[in-house]
Amino acid sequence: MTKVIKVMALGSLLAASALYGASTAACAGCHGQHFEKAAMGKSKIVKDMSKADILVALKGYKAGTYGGAMKGLMKGQVASLSDADMKAIAEMIKGGAGTATDKATAHAAAAAVAVSKVIDINAKVCDPERIKKEDLGNKKEVGEEVLGLRKTTLFDEDVKPVDGKFDRPAPGAAPKFERAYVNAPPMIPHSVDGLLPITKDNNQCLGCHMPDVAKGVGATSIPPSHFTNYRPTTVLKDGELVKEGKKVGIAKGDMGNVSDIKLAKAKKLDHLYQGRFNCSQCHAPQANVKTAVANTFRSDGLTDDLKTHSNLIDMMNAGVQ
Repeated sequence: MTKVIKVMALGSLLAASALYGASTAACAGCHGQHFEKAAMGKSKIVKDMSKADILVALKGYKAGTYGGAMKGLMKGQVASLSDADMKAIAEMIKGGAGTATDKATAHAAAAAVAVSKVIDINAKVCDPERIKKEDLGNKKEVGEEVLGLRKTTLFDEDVKPVDGKFDRPAPGAAPKFERAYVNAPPMIPHSVDGLLPITKDNNQCLGCHMPDVAKGVGATSIPPSHFTNYRPTTVLKDGELVKEGKKVGIAKGDMGNVSDIKLAKAKKLDHLYQGRFNCSQCHAPQANVKTAVANTFRSDGLTDDLKTHSNLIDMMNAGVQ
């Protein structure tokens, strides 16, 4: 009898270990604690799918043969899952067990290496030895081979493009990049396969980076400045162009002098300001390349906190005031 109990306990322990290894906690940010949400407003409601359908989806995402708009993002999320992990996840989902918010947040924070580590992508470019070696100001002779980015003579047409490798890790698996200067737009450290281009009907960045989701999935949160409209209120009134209550032009098209227009009040929004919607106009994916020249730029005031966070809203509000 004791032996039977031990075997049963061991079986339970192994099953629990498999379930722990295939935790659904990191999924809660997009799919909901009970898989009741359409992730990013695009996916199926997973709780309504059968266990067989969930398995087909997970295996298909891993193989790259399943999915539409979510395909690129999900492939990275399931890349490390075994068939046993996927089966355990499907069973957990259909078992109806929810994921507590604090556990989802803790799991994502532990899983996302970006939370605790940032990489200075300019480290090798700013290497003092390299800068000294490339210092053209101290050279007695400067040949065409070093003058400019071609690194060859002007008569040589065999100029090869930079061999850029964009094979970055999947979202949630890449360390963040240190900002180049205070309030610089953070660069994209992860793969953007399947995420671009951004259109008015499809912006997958919002699924992970909106403030109410970002912490749970270990992503950088969109800052308050992106939910603020700093542009002056502009209307056409009685044939006159009026900005912030002041006439600045006439119907013929004379815009008048608008340099003295002061913003009455920054307008806080409950949605992303449309001027900030096209994320990739400022936040760009990075390639692993050997730079053509060294970089002597150093940012003033780039504290450890500002290497990964922004105080842009404070700076802009101070300017408005």
